[in-house]
Amino acid sequence: MLLSRRNAIKTAVAGAAGLAAMGMMPLASAAAGKKVVIVGGGIGGATAAKYLRIYDKTIEVTLIEPNVDYYTCFMSNEVIVGERKMSSIKFGYAGLKAHGVNVVHDLVTDIDAVGKAVKTKGGQSYAFDRCIVSPGVDFKYDAVPGHSEEAANTTCLHAWKAGPQTEALKKQLEDMSDGGTVVIIAPPDPFRCPPGPYERASLISAYLKKNKPNSKVLMLDPKDKFSKQGLFIDGWTRYYGYGTEGAMLKWIGGDKGGKVTKVDTATKTVTYEGGTITADVLNIIPPQKAGKIAVTAGLVDDKGWCPVNHKTFESTLKAGIHVIGDASVAAPMPKSGYAANSEAKVCAAAVFAALSGRDMAEPSWVNTCYSVIKPGDAISVANVYALKDGKIVSVEGSGGVSGKFDPEMRKREEMYAHSWFNNITSDVFN
Repeated sequence: MLLSRRNAIKTAVAGAAGLAAMGMMPLASAAAGKKVVIVGGGIGGATAAKYLRIYDKTIEVTLIEPNVDYYTCFMSNEVIVGERKMSSIKFGYAGLKAHGVNVVHDLVTDIDAVGKAVKTKGGQSYAFDRCIVSPGVDFKYDAVPGHSEEAANTTCLHAWKAGPQTEALKKQLEDMSDGGTVVIIAPPDPFRCPPGPYERASLISAYLKKNKPNSKVLMLDPKDKFSKQGLFIDGWTRYYGYGTEGAMLKWIGGDKGGKVTKVDTATKTVTYEGGTITADVLNIIPPQKAGKIAVTAGLVDDKGWCPVNHKTFESTLKAGIHVIGDASVAAPMPKSGYAANSEAKVCAAAVFAALSGRDMAEPSWVNTCYSVIKPGDAISVANVYALKDGKIVSVEGSGGVSGKFDPEMRKREEMYAHSWFNNITSDVFN
């Protein structure tokens, strides 16, 4: 209960940030009868839908999402190595419906900013006064020479969108013989969940050490550094012999020749600046960009992401449309589930304010990210963000990362991580 309460407070802070951004608590308003259409039912879209209804029940909220069930990307690495069941990261939309959200399972094919209508593959058109788009990420498959979308769905999985690929990668690891090699190709910045590839390498190493101790993990990375690097390397050294000749886990950064120049997806052979290797399991996490509908709707810049007004998350390219979550340009906030949850609450407050003719106060945001190095040892990073001169900035002294290794504290961090997961998913979907 104490663990749950600790993380519930964090979730409540993000919710309060949205309410504070309105400068008031919810009440009947001039927004009555207004329509908001939300595209995408992931963490960002689902949170925005729920909180709009909390802020003002007179707003008609329609959420359009093609999938009946949503699988969280956070904690999916635990599923891959058998530490968590797939059913535990699966969520439906009954909770949002109970809040009065009109949930439509269809694929959005176009967003007309001028005519203020969202069109779907099913032939429907949904009028809006404001639209919130939470499209997540898509992949630049051809940015890895020799790679393709077909290979990404068959032989060289990414498993960077939780669901069928999560279970498929799990099976590849289970089927691999002891003594095999797992090669993970990390993406360049920016991408969804900055610590995610390194947590995956950690947990796969833990799985192999327990079940297939003669196996190896090689991580190839175009970057010279990565999120929580010191903490990860400390754990890799402690558990997986990192830095020694017989290490189970090896990471090669860009400055050491880790950039991949070519892959043969049929043979799972990888050529990189430092050499060539053939993998038994090849996990390619491609470079990323905003989800397809953001491109179709003209919401992306020349870098493939969606520029927004940081106070309201309204697109700077299309008036009346807001973009939240991984697709938005919100640095220094990371592309993470908790960041999307926090952005969604503030965005919902901004939409409420715009529809009701109210002023919006200065917003704030929060992010927390947990990573498991091995079962029983987790690390975290947290930060609070504010608006300064129209831009999101980190609040000095507000956050930080886990301290030096202490076995009892790290066990608690893992418990906090699981408690946080329960609290944020309840906050979004219940």
